Amino acid sequence: MTVPAHSILIDGREAPVELRRLARARRITLALDTRSGGFRLTLPPHVGEREAMAFLKSQNEWVRRALARLPDATPFADGVMLPILGIDRWIRHCPEAKRGVWLEDASVCVSGDGAHLERRLHDFLRRLAEREIAPRAVEMAGRLSIRIGRVSIRDQKSRWGSCSASGDIRFNWRLICAPPEVMDYVVAHEVAHLVHLNHSPAFWRVVSSLCPDWRRHRGWLRTSGAVLLRLGSA
Repeated sequence: MTVPAHSILIDGREAPVELRRLARARRITLALDTRSGGFRLTLPPHVGEREAMAFLKSQNEWVRRALARLPDATPFADGVMLPILGIDRWIRHCPEAKRGVWLEDASVCVSGDGAHLERRLHDFLRRLAEREIAPRAVEMAGRLSIRIGRVSIRDQKSRWGSCSASGDIRFNWRLICAPPEVMDYVVAHEVAHLVHLNHSPAFWRVVSSLCPDWRRHRGWLRTSGAVLLRLGSA
């Protein structure tokens, strides 16, 4: 259950705070929500809001450091640079054109009313992610001689991918803004879960067979992934 949002003011900067109750939680935990630039407090059933906010206040120094490390948000707006498949492109609004969204030279062009630019660009990137990621997943599953379920593209808050026991795989659309080799690593990671639904040594051997340089690409996500999670954020 999610409790109505609160906020915290740190160094003149207001950040939203989401309170969530989990029946299995044994203590209060605090996490940064990279996408929103806010924080999430997970509470055991018996903990009240006043106690939760007092705990948050006691963590002011941790909150301050987390906000200091948070990359600036990158809004989808005319003139903003956006990486697509590892290539930096300028967002260019073309109001008189009637072509939807398209790639041209070093730009990603968006036609129509400026009020719809963000939605149109988001939809374009999501479709492009599906066209790029789904064939990669099918090809890697074929290399392992296994069947893959449904591949879908989601707007996940923090995960790059997830795999269900039924074989369905979900990927974060923001991977389209990562270098292609990083995308390949995430696909390999999730496809390997079709063989081992864990992170055992055997699992990592499968990942390595699909993506030998996976450690480097995982490192890129750990250092630069927060920038991708802030794409499209105002």
